[in-house]
Amino acid sequence: MNNAIFTFEKPKNEEVKKYLPGSDELKLLEAELKRQSSMEIEIPIIIGGQEIRTGNIGKVVMPHDHSHVLATYHLAGENEIQMAIEAAKEAKRKWERISWLERASIMLKIAELISKKYRNLLNAATMLGQSKNIYQAEIDAACETIDFLRFNAYLASRVYSAQPFSTETQINRLEYRALEGFVFAVSPFNFTSIASNLALAPALMGNTVVWKPATTALLSNYYLMQIYKEAGLPDGVVNFIPSKGSDAGNVVLAHRDFAGLHFTGSNSTFNILWKKIAQNLENYKSYPRIVGETGGKDFVFVHKSAKPIEVATSIVAGAFEYQGQKCSAASRAYIPESLWIEIKSEIQRMLSEIKIGSPVVYQNFVNAVIDKNAFDRIMSYIEEAKYSPDCQIISGGNGDDSKGYFIEPTIILTKNPNFKTMQEEIFGPVMTIYVYPDDKYSETLELCDETSPYGLTGSIFSNDKYATVEACAKLRHAAGNFYINDKPTGAVVGLQPFGGARASGTNDKAGGHFNLMRWTSPRTLKETFIPPTDYRYDYMK
Repeated sequence: MNNAIFTFEKPKNEEVKKYLPGSDELKLLEAELKRQSSMEIEIPIIIGGQEIRTGNIGKVVMPHDHSHVLATYHLAGENEIQMAIEAAKEAKRKWERISWLERASIMLKIAELISKKYRNLLNAATMLGQSKNIYQAEIDAACETIDFLRFNAYLASRVYSAQPFSTETQINRLEYRALEGFVFAVSPFNFTSIASNLALAPALMGNTVVWKPATTALLSNYYLMQIYKEAGLPDGVVNFIPSKGSDAGNVVLAHRDFAGLHFTGSNSTFNILWKKIAQNLENYKSYPRIVGETGGKDFVFVHKSAKPIEVATSIVAGAFEYQGQKCSAASRAYIPESLWIEIKSEIQRMLSEIKIGSPVVYQNFVNAVIDKNAFDRIMSYIEEAKYSPDCQIISGGNGDDSKGYFIEPTIILTKNPNFKTMQEEIFGPVMTIYVYPDDKYSETLELCDETSPYGLTGSIFSNDKYATVEACAKLRHAAGNFYINDKPTGAVVGLQPFGGARASGTNDKAGGHFNLMRWTSPRTLKETFIPPTDYRYDYMK
């Protein structure tokens, strides 16, 4: 709209509300929870701004009360997915050509709408539809979504301002183009903020998106789409297609204009998508960008100099917040013999105090896992540990899916550091602990590094600086986010850019400029003031 040179100041992280008893903010949230609990809405497909209903219906239920239906949704088939691709291509003609500042202004308006007007709407939908307690919903659906939007606008201004040097004979500059085609965003159930960022980070950089949300997070994700519309996001920039993963993948990944995948989910699904992309390479206009954050087998490693109460708190909070359904959740721990008895006592004391149940009962720290498939998978790991001679269940171990999908916070003590639950991602409230001899610290660090294929998060608890430095060095590739004297989860946008390598993904660091760079295709422009008129080198003349 004007020729001003504009950069955003570094934003502050959104303040986390406390929702204390009797507070106005809690009363407003309770009213919204009651409103959403008393209604059943219909969730359409949204393509090019138009609502489409196929009649192929699914249901959104409360994980903590699976007989309670919150919404019915329409599934997209191959025809609707193809329509979404065409809508994204058509919208891109205008979207990529407007100033990045105009795109950023829409993102910032979305952030402001969530912060001021729709905070309770998103939080309540996330609590009811994804079974998150108040705090977990607040830090995710409200704060992290807002932070992604505000920090991405700031970081984009830094990306666009990065330019090459010029000389007195020429001007050199970089143009940051959108990718040539459309981006396919595939989002998980566990974070409303991730679902938003997977679609909007590429959109900020001028791309248009076909978004396949998780069907177990559709309530909050549908409300996101409504907020985008109110903020002025043009029709077709983001197209919302609840669908079967195989249907979406088969159509999208075979399309000539497929330009990029922005994914968060399981390692196995990401591998399948990557292989399909490889099989279609000759068909694409450009090599697609593949950005994925997958699983983790995240560790808490303890040195003998650590304080037991700090370790126990990290294990309980890191493993059991949101029922362990975070890719960064602590799920294996290495504890020295000299500290084990005290740490065990503290863990069991804390677990004896934890309450399990509905997220609308505010004293419940642990709520339900997302659905029946998750419940059965998690319980199968626990059952295998119960009957293994290498393991002992020292806390929890039980589940009940009669009303909601509830699993007790479970601690497995193993004699085998390579037992299945030390290696494989469970994605539930299960922590496995291996106790090692104090004098085997270095060797056990190497064991930790080699045990699991993942490399997402991990932490070291130590008050011995030499031991801490050794752990940091030996676990260099075991965690893309490494924490010292803290639980290995809870990364904050702008403070700890998030991502890991190995089997945990491409480590493109959501919440940092690395991720935004992946959604651009730079073009170098060189303008020469006086072109040469003689082809010969000086020494030839």
